[in-house]
Amino acid sequence: MSAADTASTGTFKGLKLTNTLTRQKEDFVPADDNNVRMYVCGPTVYDFAHIGNARPVIVFDVLARLLRHLYGADHVTYVRNITDVDDKINARALRDYPDLPLNDAIAKVTEKTANQFHADVKALGCLEPDVEPRATQHIDGMISMIQTLIKKGHAYEAATEQGGEVLFDTASMPAYGGLSKRKLEDQMAGARVAVDSHKKNPGDFVLWKLSSPDEPGWDSPWGRGRPGWHIECSVMSAKHLGETFDIHGGGLDLIFPHHENEIAQSCCAHGTDKMATYWLHNGFVQVEGKKMSKSEGNFVTIHDLLETEVFGGRKWPGEVLRLAMLMTHYREPIDFSVRKLEEAERMLAKWPEVTATDTAPAPEVLEALGDDLNTVAAIQAIHQLAGDAVKDETKAAAYSASAALLGLAPVAVDTSDIDTASIDTRVAERLALLEAKDWTEADAIRDQLASEGILLKDSKDSETGKRVTTWEVKR
Repeated sequence: MSAADTASTGTFKGLKLTNTLTRQKEDFVPADDNNVRMYVCGPTVYDFAHIGNARPVIVFDVLARLLRHLYGADHVTYVRNITDVDDKINARALRDYPDLPLNDAIAKVTEKTANQFHADVKALGCLEPDVEPRATQHIDGMISMIQTLIKKGHAYEAATEQGGEVLFDTASMPAYGGLSKRKLEDQMAGARVAVDSHKKNPGDFVLWKLSSPDEPGWDSPWGRGRPGWHIECSVMSAKHLGETFDIHGGGLDLIFPHHENEIAQSCCAHGTDKMATYWLHNGFVQVEGKKMSKSEGNFVTIHDLLETEVFGGRKWPGEVLRLAMLMTHYREPIDFSVRKLEEAERMLAKWPEVTATDTAPAPEVLEALGDDLNTVAAIQAIHQLAGDAVKDETKAAAYSASAALLGLAPVAVDTSDIDTASIDTRVAERLALLEAKDWTEADAIRDQLASEGILLKDSKDSETGKRVTTWEVKR
């Protein structure tokens, strides 16, 4: 169903997104309804992804699901890259595999961490992007773009103590700083680049740097070296989405320098006035009220949360982590805490299992998501639908479709080893006890079933008004 079709049914008023570039909430109008394109900065695979890394993956997974619903799955291309060339990767490879040749050690680090990232985000209910390019697959494209920037007067070579660099000349782009709203004279260099005398301007940033014999490198017109931080995303997005595209997303921390520098490279290389039309950024993640850091002792990976008991003394299901993340609007800072996870788990416990359905999501859920991806309001609407789903088949279908749109569709629990006859018998006994007002014994049966992982749900028959009890396996 296209956005136009959805709007015509009266179930959707249009998608509005807050654009970091303009600092305004704007109507989303793709350049081509049949080719909606989104690029999101993915992980640098030197270590397991932490919970802060999970937030943009979850947020933009929801946006991709919404776009596919509005425009059709075949008309949306979602690209999320993997950075597999980086000095942090090199350092990790030397530390973990000192006896291997560097290229082999780097391959082991990136393979292990990329595989773990994929497993983690799958457990969080995230779908795979349509394209997942790796930086090392696009070195030739980076070299070509750098050559273009030099030819057009936007980049220059400079000698350094380490051998040499190619730098972007920020003064060559009058519009530089338009995303971050920083003045050129106030700019500082990117996080991976020191301010040195070989630069024309303090804000000039590395496009290519020469490699020493014990560092990975590729042959280039400027010598054997490796790309800087920002050039990869300019090249990969152009390769898979075109010189300009609709949406570019990532965390708030990427606005400057990374996204600012992507815009500079792309616009100057292609001769365009924009790289992407809409820039979306999710807010920061704190853990238990503090900035996440190893020194604070609150640094926690997705894998830690899913598979260990380091956070709150227990493991946490992926759908609980996902719901907890979506219970705060994506643009707001979030305090990720045990208390928030417990709140999300209590809410999910009241939701029936999601089943496949061709029904459209509920209008109120679409309306909420259409308002700058307001997952908070969408979850409130789904929670209401979940309560009605037990007694209303129409609302049950809308509930399932709505929950699935947010990726909150847990895998069905295997009940093959469960003695359903015994459970049914005890549920009937409890109903009889409730009829006799023997609350103590009725509660004892309920508690016993709960200890076995069986959740009871009471409702009323719409015709007779009598109590009806259903059960399901707790997630």
